[in-house]
Amino acid sequence: MSKNGKSGTLRVIMIGAHPDDGEFYSGGTAALWAQAGAKVQIVAMTNGDAGHQSQGRRVLARRRAAESRRSAGILGVSWRTLGIHDGEVVLSLKARQAVIRAIREWKANIVITHRTNDYHPDHRYTGQIVQDAAYLVTVPGICPDTPRLEYNPVFMYFQDDFKKPEPFKADVVVDVTPVMEEKWRSLDSMESQMYEWIPWLEKKLEEVPSSAQERLEWLKSYMGNYFRSWVKGLEELIAGRYGTGHVSKTEFAEAFELCEYGRQPSREELWEMFPL
Repeated sequence: MSKNGKSGTLRVIMIGAHPDDGEFYSGGTAALWAQAGAKVQIVAMTNGDAGHQSQGRRVLARRRAAESRRSAGILGVSWRTLGIHDGEVVLSLKARQAVIRAIREWKANIVITHRTNDYHPDHRYTGQIVQDAAYLVTVPGICPDTPRLEYNPVFMYFQDDFKKPEPFKADVVVDVTPVMEEKWRSLDSMESQMYEWIPWLEKKLEEVPSSAQERLEWLKSYMGNYFRSWVKGLEELIAGRYGTGHVSKTEFAEAFELCEYGRQPSREELWEMFPL
């Protein structure tokens, strides 16, 4: 692997707050990367042990880990959790060190996480912790038990809809329409979230079918329009990357914003790093 990450196998780490965040925001891109030969790891800062209306924390943490591993198998990626309790991510030295070690251990060329303006404190603080690690992953005296990276990775943000203080601004877009079935099946494997917790929060639990096949079709109907809405506003970027004629063919897309910390590749190099 060269200093700027151009040679060798591309290694990507996606650090979400919960066991389903990386899959939800970038599961299609992860699948395309894996199909292209890249090594992708999805990391959950928390064990997700509060994300259910009735299940106990210890049981839920084990259940969500099993769901996430099934999902990772579908996408063709690796998965791990840093084990913080759900709802308890804070800006701490311990959490920062855990993220620094995770990035170094994976030898990541690209790191993707949440932006820091987000409705969920776990998302906000995960984003801040990853930002805080952006320079320190190269510093030998920090976490000396884990060898430093000799290059600084490219740091990116997941797409979101939040507007203040600044809206998300896409720097690269990936048409994930060809692998949307893999993304649907990866989310389908997270039964505790897709068919229990989220529908309960949105008072739609009674709508969830009982059979597995009917549930998957319900999920596509339930979340399909939301995922399709991610394409809105990305048409110019899609045309620039794929060609004007491709815009109408892009039903589903995932976009990412370049963080100003970490390595700053040119647009051409950035687009080349992401799966096409």
